Amino acid sequence: MAIAQDEFERLRQRALAGDAAAQATLAPYQVDNAIIMAAGLSSRFVPISYKTPKGLITVRGEVLIERQIRQLREAGITDITVVVGYRKERFAYLADAFGVDLVVNDRYAERNNNYTLWLVRDRLANTFVCSSDDYFERNPFERYVRGAYYAAEYVAGPTDEWCLRTDGDGRIVDVEVGGADAWVMLGHAYFDRPFSRRFVRLLGAEVEDPTTADRLWEAIYADHLDELALIMRRYDEGVIREFDSLDELVAYDPAFIESVDCAVLDNITTTLRCSRRDLGDFRPVGQGLTNLSFHFSVGEGERRWEYVYRHPGVGTDKFINRRAETDAEAVAARMGIDGTFVHEDPTSGWKISHFVRNARTIDPTDPADVRRAMECARRLHESGARIPATFDFFADGVGYETLLEEHGDITVPGYRELRDKVVRVNGHAQADDYEAVFSHNDYLPLNLLVGEDDELFVIDWEFAGMGDPGNDTATFIICSDADRARGDAAIDAYFGRPATFEERRHFWARVVLGGWCWYVWALEKEAEGAGVGSWLDIYRSYCADYIDMVLAWYEDGTKGAHS
Repeated sequence: MAIAQDEFERLRQRALAGDAAAQATLAPYQVDNAIIMAAGLSSRFVPISYKTPKGLITVRGEVLIERQIRQLREAGITDITVVVGYRKERFAYLADAFGVDLVVNDRYAERNNNYTLWLVRDRLANTFVCSSDDYFERNPFERYVRGAYYAAEYVAGPTDEWCLRTDGDGRIVDVEVGGADAWVMLGHAYFDRPFSRRFVRLLGAEVEDPTTADRLWEAIYADHLDELALIMRRYDEGVIREFDSLDELVAYDPAFIESVDCAVLDNITTTLRCSRRDLGDFRPVGQGLTNLSFHFSVGEGERRWEYVYRHPGVGTDKFINRRAETDAEAVAARMGIDGTFVHEDPTSGWKISHFVRNARTIDPTDPADVRRAMECARRLHESGARIPATFDFFADGVGYETLLEEHGDITVPGYRELRDKVVRVNGHAQADDYEAVFSHNDYLPLNLLVGEDDELFVIDWEFAGMGDPGNDTATFIICSDADRARGDAAIDAYFGRPATFEERRHFWARVVLGGWCWYVWALEKEAEGAGVGSWLDIYRSYCADYIDMVLAWYEDGTKGAHS
């Protein structure tokens, strides 16, 4: 039978004072252990999280996770498990320094924290469940806890947090993401043994479902409120801090931005000739397939400027020539094709660009936008600009293939047969004898931005080099997921007139070769553990679906498929 709150508090005080009878009475309520989740990427905490897991940053003189471990130990909780993943080696010292157990979550990049709890399901009992990056002004942990709860703080006004509604007994009966003037989930949770048993059973039914991969454990809990009872435990404002962004942390600890070891901040201040205290408004922006990027600002008011910092992704040095990219960016900036470019380091590949406010990307289904994109590509090709680097769909595809084979034989069904046809298409396309021109080569709609004043910016020149004039149109068609009719329309827009049969044949050959090149690139990325999702199948389809048509045009001399 449950103990009333007043009686529980009286017994708790006696138990903590050493009263054996009170300790025996409260034995079912004694905390067994704590789980600290520290596996995630903390992608919102840019740029600090590029190097340092958020739980290991120092706030007001204390490392976040160390402070939390000390608070747990002060409450008498010594059985502590830390689940690590991203930069797991950085947490290794905790085992010796604090006697914690470390559990490795190798799937941290593909699964959310529901999988972290699944890995330690056998340890869930009377358990505090914590995040490594929480900062508690006052120690919230206790040796005896009356029942399962989730910590909450009241937020006045609109909020994007998880808003809670409770019944008369304080049990959470509704969870909504976003709201206003509400109590919101913030900080730690406490599972008692009945909750843990039910939660592990429900989690087991969902954990291997691909659709749950990116869900928080809290979302799974919210789906089962009738079966899983949590009380909302209220905390005063400021007791629990999560620091969702660098700006939030700096507001709390102004000295942090000056003291933190962060080469990215040094790159920014050196390039833009400003101080760290001038920086703000850090937030991640839409990530590409190869890199990480974040927005930041310098200055205030009328002297406030907005930028994007591009951080090169892991392994990109294998297939991207940063010197060539830097050369291409400089040429594009001089031509007025990329007005965003500020600076790139040709060795490491980090880059600073102007931020285009309220930008949209070119719409590949809008004929006017397609025409504009193709006219820009033709202007680029006819500029006479040259850089030392080259880019060829077939030759570079073979290079990606070599990297892929370092992981073992290529056993993808049908790969060799498709490759043999690609070799034939490449031979025919080379015989067309098109002169190499300055090309972007990664000319997809996402890299074509239109600003508030309708100015077009062509960004991300990682694959730029002297290449076939059909390369940019080919990549545009592929990455627009265009059908045959839209592909033909893009080719006609490039020429500014209906293409001849020979021109159309050559440009569709480039589509086939581009599909193969990006397909092999995607296979290599996947082998490296950085897969590109559905793009792999899209790339392959533009090779496989059109290769027989193109071969017939070249080898049979037929125009039937063209007409």
